[in-house]
Amino acid sequence: MQICPSSQHSIYTFLISLYEAACLKQAGSEEDLPWGLLGKGSVIEPGLMKSLETRVAAEGQAKSHLQKLFRMMGKGIEVATNSAKSSKKLPLPQFRWCGPSAPGARRPLASGAGRPGGARAANPFRFRPTAATVAATMAASSLRPRPGTWWAPWGGGNGLAAWARALATPTPLASQGDSLSEILGKEPHRRHPGILQLPHTRLPLALAAAAQQLVQESSAPNMEKQVQTLTSYLWSRKLPVEPGELRQRAAQLEERLRQRMGPASGSARAEEKLQGAVLSALRQVTYHWKELSYDEGLSLVYMAARLDGTFAATSRAFHEIQKRLPDFKPRTLLDFGSGTGSVSWAAHSTWGQSLREYLCVDRSAAMLALAERLLKGGSDSGESRIPAVFFRQFLPVSPKVQFDVVVAAFSLSELPSLAARSEVVSTLWRKTGRFLVLVESGTKAGHQLIMAARDLVLQGQEKSPLDPRPGHVFAPCPHDLACPRLSASRILPCIFSQTYYPTPFGWQYHGHGEEKFSLVILSRDPPPGSQRWPRLTQPVLKRPRHVHCHLCCPNGQLEHMVFTARRHGRDLYRCARASAWGDLLPVTTAPPPPKDPPR
Repeated sequence: MQICPSSQHSIYTFLISLYEAACLKQAGSEEDLPWGLLGKGSVIEPGLMKSLETRVAAEGQAKSHLQKLFRMMGKGIEVATNSAKSSKKLPLPQFRWCGPSAPGARRPLASGAGRPGGARAANPFRFRPTAATVAATMAASSLRPRPGTWWAPWGGGNGLAAWARALATPTPLASQGDSLSEILGKEPHRRHPGILQLPHTRLPLALAAAAQQLVQESSAPNMEKQVQTLTSYLWSRKLPVEPGELRQRAAQLEERLRQRMGPASGSARAEEKLQGAVLSALRQVTYHWKELSYDEGLSLVYMAARLDGTFAATSRAFHEIQKRLPDFKPRTLLDFGSGTGSVSWAAHSTWGQSLREYLCVDRSAAMLALAERLLKGGSDSGESRIPAVFFRQFLPVSPKVQFDVVVAAFSLSELPSLAARSEVVSTLWRKTGRFLVLVESGTKAGHQLIMAARDLVLQGQEKSPLDPRPGHVFAPCPHDLACPRLSASRILPCIFSQTYYPTPFGWQYHGHGEEKFSLVILSRDPPPGSQRWPRLTQPVLKRPRHVHCHLCCPNGQLEHMVFTARRHGRDLYRCARASAWGDLLPVTTAPPPPKDPPR
């Protein structure tokens, strides 16, 4: 008799989950269970039996596999009902119904399960295979016990857990890199040092009031529709095609058309017709990238569309630097492609007491004028809400001028070519004294821009003689290796999310907004060794008594780990359950822990 390998994992994993859900909630640990009760005539509640049938149907497994499983386990399981009617057959013939007074049915008793000498409690799911059943199962499924595994007889030991673990496919394991009890101290698990997610962000009151005033004073028609159109366009925007790639596509299309049209006559008219067909086909398969010219009207629409999202994304990046390095107090900041100046507002909200100079660089004079009006409360004259903010249309020329924090938020996508982006990134890195923060939209194009800039800095192609210190990744990657997302069979962008309260500009908003972005924080100094913890790259999937976490690990690999309190400890399990997308998890990948010693 053979058990289908594809059905082993789902069925046995479910049995373990059901066993733990029913039994372990009444006892402190596996050793505390009343093993003496797990004999012939144990009781299963009908609700759990229904859950078993529903789960098997949802898994899509053939019912015959489950029948073989329980046939090998024997007839040591009964299902108890609240009525004393005669026995009733289930769809699975290995079970039988019996009333409370039927032979073999056990009566639920009071609390005290799991303690020697205590009263026996109702354990809704209690069964244990005999030694003969274990041997038959191992032989039927071509499995062998692990070395050192002790198979207990029917009445005692931890045979069920060892039997189930031998049949179930093991999941990736993890172990704590540091003592979590020492790291946490008196802090609760929901505040472990890897928690980096901000609550809902909100614009400062002065900035929100100034933006609302500018929108109300504007005479632009259909402002809401223009905002929605610009938002959709910016989100769907792709990278411009490089000239070399464009020429290669044109050559391939020309070759295909020549083969389709047959031998050319060589006349000028035929060649002109061929070139026209190539251009027409090239327009259909090539993304038409267009440079945006921000005049006064488009700048105001951009402010209404992107002010909240840019503030939320940059606040999240600054919060991570402040949380991990609380002693870092920057004094100067450079914002390349400053736009409406939301980066300066976010930096002031984070390090307002230490920053002494803000330099905002943008080539659009209308955008700089709008950012200055926002600083002055929406008017052309007045006192600036943030002191020492300077506006320029060009970067400082002197190579000796450096800034503690350099930011380029949603600016690289406005450059027309790879050469222009590389030149700008190299210049910004030479201007960086401590941190370079790059933020782009949470799309494939945005992630591609971020990764290209990251590789350019890490490869050290541009080493300034005035500052030869190499670059290191501070966040979000826990390593300086190649991004594992780009080498996966299915390339997905590495993005993160930050929620915010949208500013009401006169049209209807529903709930809160969510900004999805891709970012990298590059540092002149290597991050502390204790900070090289895995990063949660997807939302945490919380299930009863276990948590699914998708991690980017310090070894440059992506891991899917399942944490439970029994296998990984209470502290690590609760830290994983309290973590969110984008947080760090204080754990390191390690070999599987030693097996449970026999009693």
